[in-house]
Amino acid sequence: MTTLASLNTLDDAAFVAALNGIYEHSPWIAARAADMRPLVTLSGLKRALQEVVDAASADEQLALLRAHPELAGKAAIAGELTQESTGEQAASGLNLCSADEYARLHQLNRDYNDKFGFPFILAVKGPTGRGLTRTSIIETFARRLKNTGADELAEALRQVHRIAEIRLNALLGVKPELGERIMDWCETIGAWSDADTGLTCAYLTPAHRKTAAQLAAWMRAAGMDAHVDAVGNVVGRYASNDPQARTLMTGSHYDTVRNGGKYDGRLGILLPIAIVAHLHARGERLPFHLDVVGFAEEEGVRYRSTFLGSSAITGQFDPALLDAIDAEGITLRDAIRAAGQDPDAIGAIARKAEDLLGFVEVHIEQGPVLLERGLPVGVVTAIAGSSRYLVELSGVASHAGTTPMGMRRDAAAAAAEIVLLVEERCGGTASLVGTVGQLEVPAGSVNVIPGACRLSLDIRAASDAVRLAAVDDILAGITAICARRGIEEKLWKIVEADAAPCAPRLMDMLGAAVERQGLPRFDLLSGAGHDAMQMAQLTEVAMLFTRCGNGGISHNPLETMTADDAEAAAQVLLDFLRRFGT
Repeated sequence: MTTLASLNTLDDAAFVAALNGIYEHSPWIAARAADMRPLVTLSGLKRALQEVVDAASADEQLALLRAHPELAGKAAIAGELTQESTGEQAASGLNLCSADEYARLHQLNRDYNDKFGFPFILAVKGPTGRGLTRTSIIETFARRLKNTGADELAEALRQVHRIAEIRLNALLGVKPELGERIMDWCETIGAWSDADTGLTCAYLTPAHRKTAAQLAAWMRAAGMDAHVDAVGNVVGRYASNDPQARTLMTGSHYDTVRNGGKYDGRLGILLPIAIVAHLHARGERLPFHLDVVGFAEEEGVRYRSTFLGSSAITGQFDPALLDAIDAEGITLRDAIRAAGQDPDAIGAIARKAEDLLGFVEVHIEQGPVLLERGLPVGVVTAIAGSSRYLVELSGVASHAGTTPMGMRRDAAAAAAEIVLLVEERCGGTASLVGTVGQLEVPAGSVNVIPGACRLSLDIRAASDAVRLAAVDDILAGITAICARRGIEEKLWKIVEADAAPCAPRLMDMLGAAVERQGLPRFDLLSGAGHDAMQMAQLTEVAMLFTRCGNGGISHNPLETMTADDAEAAAQVLLDFLRRFGT
């Protein structure tokens, strides 16, 4: 069997021959990568080949794309595909299409080629390498037809690299076992939802409690002691042989937003469980206790209060929240009791800083930065602070046809000006972002000037000083806009969270682990909030991001990642744990 070591010893011609078929009809890629040897890891080999394509001319990249066959196209029907492409298309049943499916795919192929000038390329073996369904292939085809030319060119090249990655795994007999296990677990619990369609898992619902029970079961099967605590956190401990050892914590949340993705939060729980199972199978213990925590609530869907799980761990849980009421009129206190837990015991959950070595969280990026750079993982520098407000504007509703433009008190027009104010103020400043995510004209009518409007503000930055300065300017701007337009304003602050910088010491340890996998260290900011923000009030924190596919979409059913990226993240964290403190 071909091995990485043997590839490093071959002459250039033999190296190119050994990698024949990895990139469709494009031996020039392997020829240029030959000079990059020796390559000490599979990740390094994949990266080297990718860098060759990235550095190629636009014509060479286009030729690479055009070397690929259409899906279920004439070449496939005629049996003229390469052995690799034949197997890949058969793995997804594209050789078994119905007449309607063939007709649909052929039309999509024509439309796609007419729009972009190259064939539609998709790694049909999918995120796990086992094959996508024909339905999902057709849905992806139709969705990507809506992309711009530049975006689709970039996505097509990413799919080429994913195809090559799967083919390299097969050539070298490598299976991402940890990654596949993590992906399978995500599929299992991703099927349990509060809703009939999509994934919604809100705090202490039946789906949430079923998920908690399964996480605890997987923890125990991996060799951990596990329990569900008073607030609903699932806590597993892989104990050191030294009972007096201190504790390193890891984990993330297992609740979701409405109609969310399968990997947000849950990746950061399942990945360390898979690592513990690997260590336990080898009889390997760490010189510290490793606690994996599935935080019960981070998203705030049911009770509109975030970080219920991690705030209990840090001793910051507000007992007044026990009186909060959900949409069904159920108090948080009663929901906890119905789940079999004791709300009066939440205070006892709090950890002591002196017992902890730190907290490290693995999380899907939820953005496109790693994806655009072709990197499976990245080291987080800080979690952005956030200021959120609800704004209510009151003007005068009047007839759209009879009220002159200069005499209107239009609440929606004021809101539109506020949206542009946020965009202008937050543009051009590093790490500063501003969003109006909710915009509503209550009881609006096509022929009535809006007398009321409601909107949200979300301002985030890695620097609290930068964020707060922007907030001050935006709030002052809102006041000025409303005064000029004769609009009354009301504001409610709903979130004020400080930025949480990651510990440089832990960042460097994660970065070194990334580099030992043959990957470049890349540092990036987290614009989204995470449990690590709360944990930073108690101990040093670090975060490792994993690449998010489909353009970086998250909080969405299209959220995706691959088993190979999950494997890369798992190997980085495993290396980090083994070298921690050395």
